Amino acid sequence: MLRDRLRTRVRSRAIRILPSPAYQRYLRRRARRARRRSGEAQAVDYFHQVDDPYSHLAVQKLEALRAAYDLPFRTHLVSRPEPAFLGSHERYDAWALRDARSVAEAYGTSLPAAVRRPGPAAVRAANDALAPLRDRLEFAAAAIRAGEELWSSRAAAPGSREGPGEAALRAGDALRERLGHYLGGMFHFDGEWFWGLDRLRLLERRLIDEGFAGGTGDVRVPEPEPADTTGLTASRVVLEYFLSLRSPYTAVGHRRVLDLAARSGVTLRLRPVLPMMMRGIPAPRAKQRYIIVDAAREARARGIPFGRIVDPLGEPVERALALYPAAAALGRETPYVTEYLSAAWADGVDIVTPAGLRRVVTGAGMDWDELRAAARGSAWQALLEDNLNAMLAAGLWGVPSFRISGGRDERPFACWGQDRIWRVENEIANRV
Repeated sequence: MLRDRLRTRVRSRAIRILPSPAYQRYLRRRARRARRRSGEAQAVDYFHQVDDPYSHLAVQKLEALRAAYDLPFRTHLVSRPEPAFLGSHERYDAWALRDARSVAEAYGTSLPAAVRRPGPAAVRAANDALAPLRDRLEFAAAAIRAGEELWSSRAAAPGSREGPGEAALRAGDALRERLGHYLGGMFHFDGEWFWGLDRLRLLERRLIDEGFAGGTGDVRVPEPEPADTTGLTASRVVLEYFLSLRSPYTAVGHRRVLDLAARSGVTLRLRPVLPMMMRGIPAPRAKQRYIIVDAAREARARGIPFGRIVDPLGEPVERALALYPAAAALGRETPYVTEYLSAAWADGVDIVTPAGLRRVVTGAGMDWDELRAAARGSAWQALLEDNLNAMLAAGLWGVPSFRISGGRDERPFACWGQDRIWRVENEIANRV
């Protein structure tokens, strides 16, 4: 127990720096100083990966952004990330295509219907064609055409193995790594990264706040507005909510999920799983850092308390999860998860200690001694394993994830991320 507390305390102190507004300001100041020393003009850098469906959607907004904001948008070509950055990399491609297709129309973008993963030769040819157009106004239109050809299997003839695309990729990859990221479809501006369509609203808000917009101050790429499910009485629709107690994005989206369930009347089923790192899914340091910084920025934008983090891993999480079946038997699983996420991600409660976990239990309206007695011998590992298998069967591996079934559609729909809660609401509305 003492070792768990010391390890958690050291990790939590280091992590608490990352979500703070002060750290965000530091990143911005550092980037501005570096830019001024180099003599570079202030600009937004966009990193395009030709075989990434999210890049294909993002680049469709590039011209509108250029027209709306009074600063350059520089374009770079980048390679596919290393497998360690993709989580369950064997599932990533199928999920990314399915997810991009499911959100494209709502964002006013498109992805060819007959999508097929492009081969290496077609990818080289696309990079060779786009390399000479970097930083030119023609890049966006050319990248959209190249993407349509790639994703519909109408790609141009393969280029040489050492065409201009190779040098462009090396330069783009080096800049992306130096600035601290790993994905395609990313925008970077003075110390901050913004992922694809889902974060353009935050990039735009910063550009507006810093005086680069000459118009009304409205963002051009807002998050899609979902159908209003208030009062639908959607009890025949089941919303399975896969979550982790150690997930910052679960913490950011949790109360919005509960609010959606309460408004719509959907049958909500919580399905906790072990954290990804406890399941052997890699998370390199750059990815961990970006996730915390990005989750904190999302929380601030949505007015959600976040940042006083206590980050347990291993046995402390297992001790908390071991109480979950007993809480569920009392019908208190939702308050228990809610209290734990608040304690771990917003309130700074030392949940590694019995006193901290007891505070979570009593805050959820349960008796500490009675709950612990009821939890003895519970098959919590089997419950979590069943939840994990259901999530993997849906083609997902991370949290928060959602599977919607029932109602007017016999086919289940699954998606991943607090960025997709609007998509979940639309799916519920379509099934009632």
